[in-house]
Amino acid sequence: MTPDAEHQSSSAARKARTAELQAARRAAEDAVAAESLREVYAEIMSRAPEHDIDPTLDRVRRVLELLGDPQHAFRAIHLTGTNGKSSTARMTERLVREHGLRTGLFTSPHLTSVTERIQVDGEPLSAARFVEVWEDVAPYIGVVDRESQETGGPRLSFFEVLTVMAVAAFADAPVDVAVVEVGMGGRWDSTNVVDGEVAVLTPVGIDHERWLGSTLAEIATEKSGIVKERATVVSAQQEVVVDEILRERAAEVSAHLLREGVELEVAGRRVAVGGQLVDLRTPAGLYTEVLVPLHGAFQAHNALLALAAVEALLGGRALDGGVVETAFADVVVPGRLEVVRSSPTVIVDAAHNPHGAEALVGALEEEFDLSRLVGVVAVMADKDVEGLLATLEPALTDLVLTRNSSARSADPEDLLEVAQEIFGEDRVRTAARLDEALQVAADLAESGDQVGVGTGRGILVTGSVITVADARILLGRG
Repeated sequence: MTPDAEHQSSSAARKARTAELQAARRAAEDAVAAESLREVYAEIMSRAPEHDIDPTLDRVRRVLELLGDPQHAFRAIHLTGTNGKSSTARMTERLVREHGLRTGLFTSPHLTSVTERIQVDGEPLSAARFVEVWEDVAPYIGVVDRESQETGGPRLSFFEVLTVMAVAAFADAPVDVAVVEVGMGGRWDSTNVVDGEVAVLTPVGIDHERWLGSTLAEIATEKSGIVKERATVVSAQQEVVVDEILRERAAEVSAHLLREGVELEVAGRRVAVGGQLVDLRTPAGLYTEVLVPLHGAFQAHNALLALAAVEALLGGRALDGGVVETAFADVVVPGRLEVVRSSPTVIVDAAHNPHGAEALVGALEEEFDLSRLVGVVAVMADKDVEGLLATLEPALTDLVLTRNSSARSADPEDLLEVAQEIFGEDRVRTAARLDEALQVAADLAESGDQVGVGTGRGILVTGSVITVADARILLGRG
């Protein structure tokens, strides 16, 4: 070997060894961060759950006051509604970011990791950064916990802590615009501390009756509480009573109201490869042939809301068509009509109430050619199970009831009688665990006389975000 060759070989070996050491160091750091994240998550989870609403913003406001009121450091688009919030929030954030603005995104719940809930520039916080944010705010949360308990009140809840962390992370980044999805309701939701200069209301229906009220009027009143003084309100087409309450709220706070069916319209849509092509009309203009790479007519309406919200944020002007096309073409919404496996086709969708299930069934009929579809359903015990199953029934050949990993998951045996009344005894099975349910569903989907590829067999996993998250992990997508 020549001296030059020996030198090159030695240099290559040193570089390879350096790369190995760097990879090992990163792996060690990642392991430490992952363990720290587990510890932090356990601490946050020890608090009152996010669905347990205490109707006050005082604790969150007090922590933020101690932090220097970081919620005023960025502009915000605030979203509420019953279904479609997360999808609309993701579209909105992506469209804002395509305009060169730094973005924050706060959504809930998460599918795999709690870090998914807080994103900066389209990326979830790393495990290490999530821990850092917690360490930054924990002393102030501790102060307010003690103050509250001294007067007989509770500690900050799980969701209140996450809200504080999101606001702190966004201010520290810093972001230009935060897109913030409520946890539940609106008026008393801890996210209502943000200065939402644009408020978005996706379709409002009956859900979370225990906390928000048993009528549409009560629920709409809670959700309209996110509309701030002189904000712009972008609303999906609503039931008459919801529309009336929203108009009253807008008038009360001198907000500018843009409503689907009045100022906003999905002017056209057709199914396309990988999603759909939509024509969207706003007060600023008509956007034609925009690719939305998501399934279901409801996603076209979500895109319309996102577009109108960003127009309002940027002064009410028409947006560049190329920017809109680029942003929407890049949108990903895990767990919403997501195909996670083929042979048979496995679709996961987070529908958890009749309104969501109605949109799901419509999309299945329009965009999936499935002659045999077996449903795997696990729901929370406080949901309208009868309404959900009755809506799903026409789309499913068989039903497998199971449970998800949440302590709030309904026991499938408790749902069996209701399901049999809707589907008939021969079409319903139960399974104690989700993995068992998936196997039962696969066997049912593959049974019958059809043979060969492309015979339209599928499995639908739905009923809860937790159910979808569990299924994605089992199927290697988590």
